[in-house]
Amino acid sequence: QVQLVESGGGLVQPGGSLRLSCVASGSIFTFYAMGWYRQAAGKQRELVAAVTSGGITNYADSKKGRFTISRDNAKNTVYLQMNSLKPEDTAVYYCNAVREIPPRMDYWGKGTLVTVSS
Repeated sequence: QVQLVESGGGLVQPGGSLRLSCVASGSIFTFYAMGWYRQAAGKQRELVAAVTSGGITNYADSKKGRFTISRDNAKNTVYLQMNSLKPEDTAVYYCNAVREIPPRMDYWGKGTLVTVSS
């Protein structure tokens, strides 16, 4: 069982930056690929960015260049640095962990709200 706790959300003005953090506990962090997803009101949850246990990153096309995902295996933490934020980035951001070593298992955090507004 893996527990994921997100933090770092809040209210930010357009053009501003935020860094989200997700701390994982309960299992071996390096067994897991980590990702950030988001869900805006009335919309489906979508991938923002992901990073494998080996550090390979993947971004949704619209997030490339503004968002950066990283992980610190020593701290069991994955980060999402978000720059040049836009009102359309407003959403609940969720941390996700997917076990890369069989059996495949999938875990979610409870989410952190990011609101981009002036």
